[in-house]
Amino acid sequence: MKPTAYIAEKIFTGQQWLQQHALIVKDGLVAAIIPAAEINKEQVDIREWKHAFLAPAFIDIQIYGAAEKLLAVHPTPEALQALVDYCTAGGAPLCVPTVATNSNEVFRQSIDAVRAYWASGGKGVYGLHLEGPWISMEKRGAHVAQYVHAPELDEVKNLLEYGKGVVKIITLAPEVCSAEVIQYIQSQGIIISAGHSNASYAEATAAFDGGITTATHLFNAMSPLQHRQPGMVGALFNHPTARCSIIPDGHHVDYAAIAIAKKAMGERLFVITDAVTTTTSGHYQHMLEGDKYLCNGTLSGSALTMHKAFKNLVQQVQIPVEEALRMCSLYPAQVLQQQQVYGQLAKGGTAQFIVLDENLELQAVVSA
Repeated sequence: MKPTAYIAEKIFTGQQWLQQHALIVKDGLVAAIIPAAEINKEQVDIREWKHAFLAPAFIDIQIYGAAEKLLAVHPTPEALQALVDYCTAGGAPLCVPTVATNSNEVFRQSIDAVRAYWASGGKGVYGLHLEGPWISMEKRGAHVAQYVHAPELDEVKNLLEYGKGVVKIITLAPEVCSAEVIQYIQSQGIIISAGHSNASYAEATAAFDGGITTATHLFNAMSPLQHRQPGMVGALFNHPTARCSIIPDGHHVDYAAIAIAKKAMGERLFVITDAVTTTTSGHYQHMLEGDKYLCNGTLSGSALTMHKAFKNLVQQVQIPVEEALRMCSLYPAQVLQQQQVYGQLAKGGTAQFIVLDENLELQAVVSA
């Protein structure tokens, strides 16, 4: 089978722009990026777009469901496929399905669903993100109070043993969990994201210094930045390496606040959709109101796609296109410690990319 040469006016690799180049893809990997004039048309299949550019595909590491199939209510391969289809249509062929604070049974069913999805040949699911239940009662937001608690080590070991190889991210409140629990989770190669937390500035800083590398949805459900109590927001702004996700829908965070956060955090700020779907059963009955979701009157999730989030960064926050692309692709890949495989276009990396026209509209999503 011949390699395919994908050609556009420009290619953004994640690091730089290349004019009139071609992305050569073979066996699902980037084989080379070469000047279009050097292509041997007899040796490759060609796909070309006019007045458009190629860029690394987006990655969404926090999304709960799609097509009225919330994963916590429908823990099935079919629900995961619907979620992947939604993400892919929004430019993100790789995602991390998420389950909010829930029963141990629901977590285990969701783990089973991911395994079954993979076993059936399903693609696009990197693993599972457990958001809670080891979070702050004060900062639980829309999370169900009856399941919120501080964990014992045996509980953590039992769940993570069951979810071995599937659970990739856990959002927890560091002040709620013992050092022993946090160290055990980290020893399993699972990314801890600090969130739904009422940690003080000192507690949050100590957590980030201690190896927690990222945090969940900046400003939302975390101790705020105040002039006498800088909180987790202040700790994130001041920390040299800790990353944090943000939801750029204009509801979870005002666009001006995103601009302020971007100036403070630079490349440490990345995008999630936090998207949910209309749900009429289970603990989280999300109802669409305009372009956001409410659960019992509380803001509970977005109606974003990653493409919409990207456009909001450019058009509402005035972030340059290149940096907005990185916030939706390279930086999430770095959080997953997969930047050599995803989030940029380089030889040997996975051939996942999007095609955007001059108006930043999505023309194609390619996952070779």
